[in-house]
Amino acid sequence: MAKSLMVVCGTGIATSTVATGKIKSYLNEQGLASDVHLLQSKIADEVSAIGNGEYDIVVSTTMVPSSIQDKVINGVPLLTGIGADKVLEEIKKQVEA
Repeated sequence: MAKSLMVVCGTGIATSTVATGKIKSYLNEQGLASDVHLLQSKIADEVSAIGNGEYDIVVSTTMVPSSIQDKVINGVPLLTGIGADKVLEEIKKQVEA
């Protein structure tokens, strides 16, 4: 069964779209695209769902409440390029887990 990967940003439109594109390309390169169902939203709409564990993997390009920080991968490096490899490797690790 495919894992659900939610990408969130402040509005669910701009930076989450950029991050989703990079994640999708990476998953395609790694042959893992069919193992992941990509979703995209704004953080305000997803805090409760993330807290309840409704997604297998969560990547955020914005600040998240401290109550869910341990469940979220910081996706800002996907925007800056600095440390993006580590973020993608962590995503891969969680997809393959």
